[in-house]
Amino acid sequence: MFKKVHVSDQAPAPIGPYSQAVEVGGLIFCSGQIPLDAKTGQIVLGGVAEQTKKVMTNIEAVLSAADLNFSNIVKTTIFLTSMSDFSTVNEIYANYFTSAPPARSTVEVSGLPKGVSVEIEVIAKRL
Repeated sequence: MFKKVHVSDQAPAPIGPYSQAVEVGGLIFCSGQIPLDAKTGQIVLGGVAEQTKKVMTNIEAVLSAADLNFSNIVKTTIFLTSMSDFSTVNEIYANYFTSAPPARSTVEVSGLPKGVSVEIEVIAKRL
């Protein structure tokens, strides 16, 4: 089976031994994105709202490297360090999926890389 790695310099470089996105059989598995600025490598300042917006921008950049966009996403997983942030994250997330949103899971975790509040991973499909 052929595996293609997709890379965007508009999204943060991986902080470990993984790829930003891997495509197999028309499915694109995007690694979780956290609110890091691609140019500086620094965490975006502000609360969970600002962090979520940056995460979505990073996802958009990775999808774009594979010639895809948010309409190609079929599944997302949101990781939050506090479920009390759910409504804020949900409100921002909803702006990116105005029709036919993907399937989704949201999970509270005890911690995320670099101490951020939110991480989102996606699976997309070539249509």
